[in-house]
Amino acid sequence: MAGNSGFPEANSDLFEAIVAQAPDVIIFADCQGMIRVWNHGAETVFGFAASEVLGESLDVIIPERLRKAHWDGFHKAIDSGQTKHRNKVLTTRSVHKDGSKLYVELSFGLVKNGSGLVVGSLAIGRDCTARHLKAVPAQSSQTASPCAKQAE
Repeated sequence: MAGNSGFPEANSDLFEAIVAQAPDVIIFADCQGMIRVWNHGAETVFGFAASEVLGESLDVIIPERLRKAHWDGFHKAIDSGQTKHRNKVLTTRSVHKDGSKLYVELSFGLVKNGSGLVVGSLAIGRDCTARHLKAVPAQSSQTASPCAKQAE
């Protein structure tokens, strides 16, 4: 965290504990798209233990048909220092370890070091698959789910 956290006792151990224990997904990937932080929330939603994905590509949770678009946007954000969807929560398609399809609400940000250089990308989110699947049958054939509209 930049500046004073407001808690004199706050230190890296506290911040690490907060990330590790947060119920939401928290993922940090370096500038090459390799997973460097994968918390318990991510383990719960995606089914992979941290030990299985740390150092691996984000491709493990990105559906194959969406990878090109993902990497184009990822590299553009890393190179420009700005995300297209700053301060927005997006519903995205993802893949569980067992191969099942997921809908995940994610917000994205870039992480910069003390010199202002981008060192990677942060995603925070939660699973919205159940809500999406529940909403789909309730909708007419002419009205798409908000979750599905954003994910496509």
